[in-house]
Amino acid sequence: MNIRRTTKGRTVLTAVAITTGLVLTVAGCGGGDDGASDKKTSSSSPAKNDDGGDDKQESQAPSAEQTLAEVKGGGLTLAVTSATRDDGGFVTVAGTVTNGSGKPWVAADWRGDESELAKNGGSIAGASLVDQTGKKKYLVLRDTEGRCLCTRFTGGVLSGDTTEWFAQFPAPPEGTTKVSFQVGSMPPASIELSEGE
Repeated sequence: MNIRRTTKGRTVLTAVAITTGLVLTVAGCGGGDDGASDKKTSSSSPAKNDDGGDDKQESQAPSAEQTLAEVKGGGLTLAVTSATRDDGGFVTVAGTVTNGSGKPWVAADWRGDESELAKNGGSIAGASLVDQTGKKKYLVLRDTEGRCLCTRFTGGVLSGDTTEWFAQFPAPPEGTTKVSFQVGSMPPASIELSEGE
């Protein structure tokens, strides 16, 4: 639950940072000339703000929706949009899954093989991170009742729909920057870890 709040908090902070940057850009584009040139400045400023603002939004929007990796299999498209080391010694991986299979998808093969994980229902509990260099595999973290610290796809994902997901793992050693993310029968996705704020 805290991770969802943290993710939402980061999203809000990102939006505030982008808005602040745009406000400062607009303020910086305002002319500092005397009153005689105010008319000229006000007529040319909107054009500058539109061009500069649009360029800034286009360059920053992809970073908010940046895709670290994308894999396809069984009519599904799995995208990883972030893989962040967080305080406390864990990594949060997040992204989206799009169901292009033509039928509802319940994520049954993504919940893992362990009988304890069956209580998670359709989820991403069976995902893993593999550190090729350290030759170690990291499984999704669980709470004290055996529930995964990950997304549960309650009700499944309808055909044509896209939904967000997240999963938390123990963090690989500090020197490890690249890992492979794998779930179900999807191909492994090579991702780069970033440091949390």
